[in-house]
Amino acid sequence: MDSIIIAAATSLELSLLVRSIGAREVRRKKGFRDTYRGKVGGTTVLLAVTGIGKANTASALTALLERYTPRLLIDTGCAGAYGGSGLAVGDLAVASTEVYGDEGILTPAGWESLELIGIPQLERGGRRFFNEFPLALLPAERAVQLGAALGVPVRRGRFVTVSTCSGTAARGGEMARRFNAICENMEGAVAAHLALRYGIDCLELRGISNMVEDRDLSGWNIPLAVERAQRFILKFLETCNDD
Repeated sequence: MDSIIIAAATSLELSLLVRSIGAREVRRKKGFRDTYRGKVGGTTVLLAVTGIGKANTASALTALLERYTPRLLIDTGCAGAYGGSGLAVGDLAVASTEVYGDEGILTPAGWESLELIGIPQLERGGRRFFNEFPLALLPAERAVQLGAALGVPVRRGRFVTVSTCSGTAARGGEMARRFNAICENMEGAVAAHLALRYGIDCLELRGISNMVEDRDLSGWNIPLAVERAQRFILKFLETCNDD
């Protein structure tokens, strides 16, 4: 089956896509959560609501990837942008690399990655992966090029996946500097990790819902962020179908 899987933590982050392609709910199977199936041209699109966080995402995507072999996994939703990233609320960002921001060791000298322990999370093709997982280059480049063609700025850079969201400007600055990253989320590194494990290309595209600063919900706009991300993915799917 020629298919693409699109995953997000919440139904809000997929609802526009579900409606737009006329997707129907898939009868639940063991390990599946809310999953929908539709078509864009000749391509079957599976849309999966994974639940928030790393554990939910890992279990949902593993269940799907054990059953299906898509040509592309797209992880989407919203993200918080770090100061100095050049991003603003409503902008779109594409991951070049995903980083597990919390896994590691807190030493007297500061935080150290899993490399200090020496046990990788994944070994593939002679490489050992500890905290950082690269995403496929071609889908990311295609998204950036599509953004340019549509007049929609799409910024590509390193993302951080966290368990505890950064709710202060100081913490955001620390994470941005530590990982040379542009934004953070709570699921993306899992998608990149599992895509690499299963040998599947992965694209992560998120809408910026807020700046990472001293927490102030008045400046947030989650509906705008997830709507723009989903509308862009619709265009992306159409271009994929033109191949």
